[in-house]
Amino acid sequence: MIEIERKFLVKSDGFKAEAFKQTRIVQGFLSTDKKRTVRVRIKGADGYLTIKGESSKNGLSRFEWEKKIPKQEAEQLLELCKKGVIDKIRYEVKVDNHTFEIDEFFGENEGLVVAEVELNSETEDYTKPNWLGTEVTGITKYYNSQLSEHPYTLWVE
Repeated sequence: MIEIERKFLVKSDGFKAEAFKQTRIVQGFLSTDKKRTVRVRIKGADGYLTIKGESSKNGLSRFEWEKKIPKQEAEQLLELCKKGVIDKIRYEVKVDNHTFEIDEFFGENEGLVVAEVELNSETEDYTKPNWLGTEVTGITKYYNSQLSEHPYTLWVE
């Protein structure tokens, strides 16, 4: 139940031609406390409830628990969420032995594109595709929970 991932900004849309899947995601947060984030998500036709713990000091790992729930229940829970719903399309791209998840944000986070790759250990090697930009692992302003409260369009230069 420990999630290990690295997060990057994306410098081109070259990933779109490589994507084997894309899914619309709408999500909100019941709690954005850094010690216990509680997220409600609709991903395609499915609903999810996710609880994440506090990130490690280097930002690479944290506890994550997720449960699939009926879409109708997720829609009802979204009504209880804090202000600032996240709307994005997730593209999945296979690069060697890893799958990168690239999120293209809309609404108040329009213009932000972030890629994540999940790893089995903090020191695991992975291939960096040419569209991958600056690493932002552990920079909290790029966490979805923070983007819901402090949208990208309000702080981007």
